[in-house]
Amino acid sequence: MPSLSPGATAYTIETIYRQEHGWLKAWLQRKLGTSNHAADLAHDTFVRLLAAPGSEPIREPRAFLRTVAHGLLVNHWRRQDLERAWIETLAQLPPALAPSPEERAMALQTLQLVDAMLRRINPKARAAFLLSQLDGLTYAAIAAQLKVSERMVKRYMAQAMFECLLLEQA
Repeated sequence: MPSLSPGATAYTIETIYRQEHGWLKAWLQRKLGTSNHAADLAHDTFVRLLAAPGSEPIREPRAFLRTVAHGLLVNHWRRQDLERAWIETLAQLPPALAPSPEERAMALQTLQLVDAMLRRINPKARAAFLLSQLDGLTYAAIAAQLKVSERMVKRYMAQAMFECLLLEQA
């Protein structure tokens, strides 16, 4: 852990929580427009700090909290967009084919996990996987579209399949 320069202050998570929790919640509330989600995301921000292994001293607590909270906000908005798209898709189904509330919840959770998995992989691997799974393209067609070799497509697919295996274990 690097030493602090003379006069620099390092804050403990406890001190940051006491001094900045209210500010963080208010900042999140301005971004979200609701206090319930703001409280949840403020809590999640501090949980992330507590879960961070052997972290460096925090010198600029608000900047640090804003960075962590912004990442959580982006994930929150992404989940909302995914949920909204899922609800719109369900609304187009005839009532007889509509899934039960339990099936809807399970499907939405699976969609969120797949979305998270897709965001973790290389953009070309993601494109190869989607072209294969959704469009049914062959590896040769994917290679031509992505302007890579078939061997590279096989590597991309292996990366995506490995992430799918990790997804199953989660």
